[in-house]
Amino acid sequence: MITYRQLFLKTFKISAVTFGGGYTIVPVMRDVFVNKDALIQDEEMLNLIAIAQSAPGPIAVNTSILIGYKLKGIKGALITTFATVLPPLIIISIISFFYVQFQNNPIIQAALLGMRGSISAIMGYAVFNMGKNTLQKQPVFSAALMIIIFLLGYFTPLPTIALIVASGITGLIYFGWIKERLL
Repeated sequence: MITYRQLFLKTFKISAVTFGGGYTIVPVMRDVFVNKDALIQDEEMLNLIAIAQSAPGPIAVNTSILIGYKLKGIKGALITTFATVLPPLIIISIISFFYVQFQNNPIIQAALLGMRGSISAIMGYAVFNMGKNTLQKQPVFSAALMIIIFLLGYFTPLPTIALIVASGITGLIYFGWIKERLL
């Protein structure tokens, strides 16, 4: 069992050291709460991430709310929300204070440029791990859906939210209606 203090510190630390937005923070949260601490089952974490993606707002905050609620109820959700939002708020406040000096500094520009590569790697890792779990359970359907959505997202001007909703509806129809009738 995890204490409120431990929950705050884990979430604060993840948020403080992970740069690149929600899609880089969420895999780290998954790694900590599923793999390292075994507080949440992997399949349940994937469900929490799916819910967080479908809810309005930043995915990192949504995921932390759901993790906090799962582990410690409403108080846990409030604690993880605060712990997730506080580090970026502090960092952005400091950066905005010194913005003029940072704006043209070549060292800062180089550091930010270097972070792009690591952020891309973390996002690729997250996609690979989430896709791997899905492909193990329903390989043909999942692979076909991933390829179709990727092609639509890459080659058409369709909004990302429309593709996410279409994927969700397709999965709901397949797993909730068609597959049930086949069994």
